[in-house]
Amino acid sequence: MQQQAQVVVIGGGYAGVAAANRLSGRDDVSVTLVNARPVFVERIRLHQLAAGTDDAIVEFGKVLAPSVHLVVDAVERIDAPARRLELSSGGHLDYDYLVYAAGSVRALADVPGSAEHALPIAQLGDADRLREELAALGSTDPIAVVGGGPLGIEVASELAEQGRSVTLYCGGPLGPSLHPRGRRSIARRLAALGVTVEDGPGSRVMAVEQDAVVLADGSTRPSALTIWAAGFVAADLARRSGLTVDAAGRLLTDETLTSVDDDRIVAAGDSAAPSGHPLRMSCQAAGPLGGHAADTVLRRIDGRDPEPLVMGFVGLCISLGRRHGIFQFEHRNDTATRAHIGGRAGAAVKELVCRGTVQQLTLEARHPGVTRLPAAFGDRERRRMLAVNGSAPEVAGATPGWEGA
Repeated sequence: MQQQAQVVVIGGGYAGVAAANRLSGRDDVSVTLVNARPVFVERIRLHQLAAGTDDAIVEFGKVLAPSVHLVVDAVERIDAPARRLELSSGGHLDYDYLVYAAGSVRALADVPGSAEHALPIAQLGDADRLREELAALGSTDPIAVVGGGPLGIEVASELAEQGRSVTLYCGGPLGPSLHPRGRRSIARRLAALGVTVEDGPGSRVMAVEQDAVVLADGSTRPSALTIWAAGFVAADLARRSGLTVDAAGRLLTDETLTSVDDDRIVAAGDSAAPSGHPLRMSCQAAGPLGGHAADTVLRRIDGRDPEPLVMGFVGLCISLGRRHGIFQFEHRNDTATRAHIGGRAGAAVKELVCRGTVQQLTLEARHPGVTRLPAAFGDRERRRMLAVNGSAPEVAGATPGWEGA
């Protein structure tokens, strides 16, 4: 009987589940998924969890292939030379190949008082705590949302739709990655919801106090609750384990998603920095990256050379409460076009994407390999950039805001 290759996937998010499901289609591969929680978290719904409009979780039994062994634990360290993972429980896991999909966490802001007085919304526990704090808050108490990217916009909209008094502090332009037409559409909706938008250089939050925020222009604004939605970095497991990472903590890989340190380790999702040019942290990138990481592992098991990444973006989804939203169409290189879908139709598209993401994982769990992207879907500008500049890693900082679509 042929010996099974032991493949361990770190992280049960969009990328990790996609990778585990793709790997599960082979009888000669044993797949173990390590995740700190016993449920799959719909990260693109965490703002809804905070507002009480969704629980943002799905049972792993729905989205994970039955043959994948789930270990509910956290990985403390990767011992790459020994091909061993040290677990928080005190145990360990050995592997032949490792898929590193540890995900991202909120960036630690170098802003006085932010750690003590601001609440993040990057993970399930954050959203649960935020929901409790909101329940204890008066309906007219001022709320400050820090961060003008997709997450900040979604949080501000969700709360304002419920009648909350919300001010969004952008620290620069509102929705910096949006086309001006899409930005104007969002600004109109925020105004209709009663959100006060502070944008431009003077809107940067320089300090957080117990009951106020201090802005770059020197003014102080009242805030009974400050929500931090400004920036994400990769989980620090790879860095702590001595692997080569970029400035945001993403594992540096080549275009096949193979670590520059060890060809038995591949990365996916928010944790990956292929050729030093990472993709936007999003479930739109996470699924294809997870599938491609699995394909790289399977080709190495077969003794074949892995293929370079194929990835192209379609758009950017932002919910503006439960009744409105926007789908900003994009070029495949993740830059905005003039076109967008707004209003109730935009909200319908956003909800379709949220549901479709889970359905896609479910489909891959039942039929591994069915959700592959065609080669023609790849970003041609990325290929040209790498052809001109080579694969020398760039140094990159925190990404400004995680976006699920």
